Formats: sequence, structure tokens, C-alpha cells
Amino acid sequence: MTQSMVRGEGTQPDVPGALGPDRADGGPPRDEEAADGDGSGRGRGGRALRGPGGGRRRVLRWSASTLAVLILGTASAGYLYYEHLNGNLRKGQRSSGDGKARRSQPNAAGQTPVNILLIGSDSRNSDANVALGGSRDNRGNPPLGDVQMLVHLSADRRSASVVSIPRDTRVAIPQCTDPATGKVYPPVTTIINESLARGGAGCTLATWEKVTGVYIDHWMTIDFAGVVRMADAIGGVDVCTRQNVWDRPLPGVPGGSGLKTTAGTHKVRGKQALQWLRTRHAWGSDLLRARAQHMYLNSMIRTLKGQNAFTGTGRLMDLAEAATKSLQVSEEIGTVKKLYDLGTQLKTVPTDRITMTTMPNVPDPLNRDHVVPDGADAEKVWRMIRDDVPFDDKGPAAGGTPHKAPDTPAATPSVPAARLGVIVENATRTSTGAAVRGRASAIGRELVAKGYGRATADSSAVPSEDETVVRYPSADLRGDAQRVAEALGIPADAVKQSTDVSGVTVVVGADWREGTTYPRQTAPKAGDLPGTSDAINGSDTGQCMDVYAPYRW
Repeated sequence: MTQSMVRGEGTQPDVPGALGPDRADGGPPRDEEAADGDGSGRGRGGRALRGPGGGRRRVLRWSASTLAVLILGTASAGYLYYEHLNGNLRKGQRSSGDGKARRSQPNAAGQTPVNILLIGSDSRNSDANVALGGSRDNRGNPPLGDVQMLVHLSADRRSASVVSIPRDTRVAIPQCTDPATGKVYPPVTTIINESLARGGAGCTLATWEKVTGVYIDHWMTIDFAGVVRMADAIGGVDVCTRQNVWDRPLPGVPGGSGLKTTAGTHKVRGKQALQWLRTRHAWGSDLLRARAQHMYLNSMIRTLKGQNAFTGTGRLMDLAEAATKSLQVSEEIGTVKKLYDLGTQLKTVPTDRITMTTMPNVPDPLNRDHVVPDGADAEKVWRMIRDDVPFDDKGPAAGGTPHKAPDTPAATPSVPAARLGVIVENATRTSTGAAVRGRASAIGRELVAKGYGRATADSSAVPSEDETVVRYPSADLRGDAQRVAEALGIPADAVKQSTDVSGVTVVVGADWREGTTYPRQTAPKAGDLPGTSDAINGSDTGQCMDVYAPYRW
């Protein structure tokens, strides 16, 4: 409406400084202008004189102009605030390591799940973080990822699953390149929290993909100061202990978060919220710290839902300001709009369909202070995420919308079986035990018996693999790889193209430790989590932490 009025005003005589049909100074027409005329109702220059409705028209014009200014001003302020929030965000490369995970297949409705890696950094590289995190001696050191959780949002957006990997879990960290410096870090086997210092959050993401086989879409990191800022913006989160707790240094046991509260439910905010999330000794172990963190997150989600944070403008602005100042995110979600869209998808999940867990683990045989993934139980959790099977049993009977078959139609082999060179690798080693001796040779002999006379076993040591896979380097060998998989009973979705191999390669994983025909795998069912995963439902308000006796008061 405003633009059309401006165009209309532009048809008036071109008078320097004119404001429209009235005087340039905005005042009413002079008396002589009103009195002058030829009896036709028109004044000098042929302009229509103001009749009885002229004042109303002028008021309407001024009202429209004022409204236009207000709209533009508000829009400009909104745009500037939006740009301000975008300016707060720090962004980084999604992956800086050698990840091999494939994206999830869409379900029958064409929907795909979303996987987000949350990383809590112990960085002391600011005054605020030093004040909150302890030792100044660590200032300037690369940060460690002491808290790591994978959030899986189901394809139908009806459930969410969260899995923590304890910080002291020994894993294989792949080669990573620091995107800021270009420094290349070689592969190493060490505890997972060191991955953040070997190429940033993108290296931690690549490590998770290697450990889990789950494709991870995004990452977010937050440091000590960010946790405090977010806890204050939310207004506090309810947590509970069954005894009085004081996490403090004790003789022979230095450190401690400083958390001190009486038994019962308390609302923690600011620094005290950070203390709750960092407490370890008072709960008895790092594994129990993960449980306390899950309780906090569940309570936080319930709090945000109760505040209508996504619909109340004031609350949304407060949270947006705090979040954009607190978070660093992977670049593909590096705008406020994309983060908001992601948040609204998470908002649709009912709290009783959010399940928090910890990766099943066992003591590390090489170091009693560390843990390693608990083979079959850990793999079951990762497979449930890869297959988009809910951690709870409150959804549809089948556990969700069925997935499409992978888009890998059969291809024509390039050469007869007898002429195809096939390499067989033994990757049956697990986190708790050595590889099964002779597996590559046994499967190689089986292939020879099936007509693959050029199949040979690779005797060199190879990284462990949880699942058996057939890899091929280029599209022209896809049909050959599919035929090899079929000969051994390996499922079609385990045939994958990879630049890591020079020819068709059968990688015998830890899921095939005996026999010469690949064992039929039972698909996991909704809610069928291993008992070792320490699952907590998001609607459970009765959760309360037990305090290890030395830290009671």
C-alpha cells in the first residue's frame, strides 16, 4: 500500500523540496491558494483544492507513511538483531577426519533421521573458563572433549535417543587435519576425549563415526562459560540427590567440582549447574557422572517445554542470545534460522519418548582407569541408531516407519568369478579380545571352493570392524562385489564402495567369528536396549543421584 501511494505522489509537479500536494514545510495550504481559482474547483497549476474530505485524505496519507516507517524500522531492527545473533555464532568444519559412515536411508515416507554430536569442552582458553574450570596451568592447552553425547532424532520426529560415550573410553581415533592450522594428526588409539585436541570437533565427529558406523549430520560444542550462561538463561534446572553432597578434595584424591547441596530436589543455575555437570568423585565414577548429566538434560528439556520457549518471544530472545554466545556449531547449521528449525524439530518429540543412555562398556584390559566398548551390547545400540529403531517401546508396533531397501540395484559383474582377484581381511578383533586366528584364510578357501580361484587371505594386521563388509574401489566392480557377497550370504547393504581398497575386499568383522556362511542377523526391536545401557526416560521425574559416602556431609 505504501509503495503505490509513493508512486502516486510522484505524479505531482516536480517542485524542489515538495512533500506532496501540501506545502513543502508540511503545513496547511496558504489562504491565497485556497481562495485562488477559476470556479472549477482547481487552484494554481491545475491542482485540486482541498474539499471537505481533504483533511481526512491527508491524515490517511500521513498515517500510512508513519506506519511504513514503523514497519521498516521494526523490520530493520529485527534484521539487525538477527545479524547480531548470527555474528555471535562460531562455526567450524563438519568433519576433519577420515570418516567412513554412510547417511541413513530414508523411510517409506521419504524422511531421514538427524544425528547431532554434543561436545562439552574443558577449554581454559579464556579468563571466564579459567575461573570456572580450575588450573591456570592448562591455559592455552588444546581443549579436551570431556562430555560427548550423540542425539538421534528419528526420521518421523516422534522419538529421540541420546547415547554418551564416557570420556575415558579407549578408541581408534582416525587421521585428522586441523582445519585452522593444516596440521595432520596420524591415527592413534587412545581415550576419546583427546580427539578434540587432534583437529577440533570435526575430528571428534570422525572418531564417533568410526566407532559407531553412524553418519553424524552436525556437531555443537559448549565450554564452561557457555554452560553457565545457558543455565542462567533457562532460569535453573531441577536436580536431586538422596544425601547431602559436597564434591571436594579429599586426602589422596585431589580435585572436585565444588558442588555442595543438601539432600532433595534443588534448582541449580549458573556456576552450580556447571558443578553438577562436572561432578564425578561424589557419584563414584565417570560412568555415574553420565547418568547425572542425563538427569540434568531431561530436566532441562521438561523446563523448556513448560516455559513455551519456542513460542514466547521474550523467552526465545533470551535463549537465542545465550545460545548463540555459548555454542560453536558445524558450518552447515551456522545460522540462527537453521538452529531454530532444528530446535523446532526436537520440540515435537514428547518427553516420554526421549531416552538417555550410556554406551555399554567394560574395563579396559590394558588400563584399569579406562573402559572400552562392550562388543555385542555396544554394537546393538549403534545398530538401533543406524536402523532408526526407537530406544523406547511407546511408538508404532514395528518401532517406526519401515525403511526403504538401500538404493543398490544389482550390477553386471565385469569378469568371470575365476578371474576376479578377491582379498579377504581378518577384522574380528574386538575391544575385549584378540582376532580369531585363521578367519581370513577360512573365508578365502570358501571363496575358492565357490569358483573364486584368485581369492587370497591378507595376513597383515587390519583395524577391527564390528560388522562384516565387502568393499570395492570403483563403480565397474560393484557387480563383482555384489556377487561375492551373495556367494557368502552377506547382505546386499554390506556392499560398499570405498577408496581404501584397490580391489574387491571381504572384511570379516567381529559379527562373523565362526563358520563359512555369514550368520543371519536378527533385526533389533523397539525398546530392546541392552541392560548395560543405563537407560533413563525423559519423563521420569523421580530420578535422584546417590552420593558416594566419602562426599556426604
